Amino acid sequence: MSFSFQIFLVLASAGLLLSAPATKSGIDTDAIDQKCKPCEDFWRYANGAWIDRNPIPASRSAWGTMSVITEANRERLRVILESATVSKGKPGSNEQRIGDLYGACMDTTRREALGVKPVQKELDRIAKVSTREELKALMLQFLREGVPVPLAVMGGPDLKNTTEIIGNVGVATMSQRDREFYFREDERSKRIRGEFTGHVDRILSLGGVAATDAGKTILAFETETAQLMKTAVERRNPYSRYNRMDLAGLNALSPGFDWAQVLEALQVPKATPLNVADPNLVKHFDKQLAEAPIATWKLWLQWNVLKSAASFLTDAMEAEAFRFDDKIVNGAQEQLPRWHRCTTLVDQSLGDALGEVFVKKHFPPVAKQRMNELVENLRVTLREELGNAAWMDPETRKNAMAKLNSFQAKIGYPDRWRDYSKVTIRRDSLLESSRSARMAARAHGLAKIGKPVDRNDWGMTPPTVNAYYNPPMNEIAFPAGILQSPLFDMEADDAANYGAIGAVIGHEMGHGFDDQGSKFDFSGNLKNWWTAEDRKKFDARAQCVIEQFNTMDVGDNLRHNGRLVVGEALGDLGGVTIAYKAYHRSLRGKPAPGVIDGFTADQRFFLAFARLWGTYYRPDALRTRLQIDPHPVSRFRANGTLMNVPEFHNAFQCKLGDAMVRPVEKQCKLW
Repeated sequence: MSFSFQIFLVLASAGLLLSAPATKSGIDTDAIDQKCKPCEDFWRYANGAWIDRNPIPASRSAWGTMSVITEANRERLRVILESATVSKGKPGSNEQRIGDLYGACMDTTRREALGVKPVQKELDRIAKVSTREELKALMLQFLREGVPVPLAVMGGPDLKNTTEIIGNVGVATMSQRDREFYFREDERSKRIRGEFTGHVDRILSLGGVAATDAGKTILAFETETAQLMKTAVERRNPYSRYNRMDLAGLNALSPGFDWAQVLEALQVPKATPLNVADPNLVKHFDKQLAEAPIATWKLWLQWNVLKSAASFLTDAMEAEAFRFDDKIVNGAQEQLPRWHRCTTLVDQSLGDALGEVFVKKHFPPVAKQRMNELVENLRVTLREELGNAAWMDPETRKNAMAKLNSFQAKIGYPDRWRDYSKVTIRRDSLLESSRSARMAARAHGLAKIGKPVDRNDWGMTPPTVNAYYNPPMNEIAFPAGILQSPLFDMEADDAANYGAIGAVIGHEMGHGFDDQGSKFDFSGNLKNWWTAEDRKKFDARAQCVIEQFNTMDVGDNLRHNGRLVVGEALGDLGGVTIAYKAYHRSLRGKPAPGVIDGFTADQRFFLAFARLWGTYYRPDALRTRLQIDPHPVSRFRANGTLMNVPEFHNAFQCKLGDAMVRPVEKQCKLW
């Protein structure tokens, strides 16, 4: 029995899970488009009036419910950071660190006066390279100093034995995380590639690097790597990312590079077991080191040094980075205000130091207690669903139950705040301060290698408006940032809370049983725990979702890639289903509260769910997301999911033939 399940039993016996009466519906009735029929387009019905009144801000490529919460949290962080900047905390304190990093970021006058001086030393070193041995030596030197290089080693659990923390090796000589960026032949993609080459030229020119056709050279160099990279769908298979070996095995993949020196530079023992995410990319890296012109390598390193530091250098360089990354690719028209960008930098660099203050001010203990109650009620409900899943045989069901019982739920913030004593922040040195924080984070992760697993660390900072499931740790996490109104409202009716944050909880639990998570057992190990027949049945249920999203028209004849979004779509479907049943379970046999604001309890539940996904996009951002994002676009996270949910159909009296009702034989269901 897991610790969290013990908590649930205590709470249940004390009667704390009884729903409290509420007169506040938790539904923004002003957001509803009364002209739209709920059974035709429920997403538009729930969000349309709000969307019409709230155009996407010029600085954004998308806008919606999550954006509003994120913006509110950024304002809260701004107040904290401006106070820390003025108070000038004791040297070496977290208050001093967050205040000085924010102050350094906001000091654009000093930044502009320095120009590219903060990276000139690196650019000069690159310029002096004349041999391949000098090139390799420089990469090792940059690795030690936290300067961008095309290789990385990080600490992480062995996917097949998660009690062991090993080294994870990756290489990347690509600027774009989207493999298909380099190969799509539609007019928009060709235009963006053309803009990319010009962007490279401008960044290098602004950095004082003179080169002819630099952008075309970089694009060709990176395209060679992209040809060998797995597609986004292929990378969804965790077995394809598991390639454990020792140092000798790594050296065999890349005999032209001294990987022992890499481990030595990072203070990682040479006997450390290693996982190479993509051996083909390591082999290609070795080939590029041996065959690519040294001038190309130098150009690529100069480009990466400047691009990675663009926001720390001149206004012109930062503006050029925005122009390509945000305006050309995603359609945003203006940069976010400086203070917004600076709060993001501090959150990313010193997340626990800033998060500790955020939590004290904006996430009271009673909220964490209530969230734990919701999580445990959904756990019990999912346990009941697994028990009733007639398609599972007893062995598979037993293993599924073991996995569910072992879920660790993280709520709000870490149990221990991270120690930043090795991070040096100076108000007169923005880039060096940022690098110090990044290097400390890297050292923190590498120090775990060979030690017992520490479950204290989070993959997100406390103010983040998001949540996640981590398969190797078999944990679900909900930062304090997402536990804000309207997703989580202590004063609202339970139906709305279960429809919003309850569906998020169910979604993250569902990831433990999606196309990727279902391949990890109760200990987080990559191990098949299904019978052969049950795995086929599961895959058939996943295929139903794949086919649904492959065929739904997003507009302009665009479609999702069903195999890319299947995990998130399964999470949404399972999440709303379990949350709905958990809500009714919380009533403990009593009738649901009556009509509030004109809606029944079931209607409030589904309205809250659809409002959760009340986000819309600029056209360029929509196309980018369809190409690279494993999440369906928000309209279809609501509509595509609810088309499969009979309880929704009943709540709004939708009937067969309505757009929101799939034919019964095509309705997808996991459990």
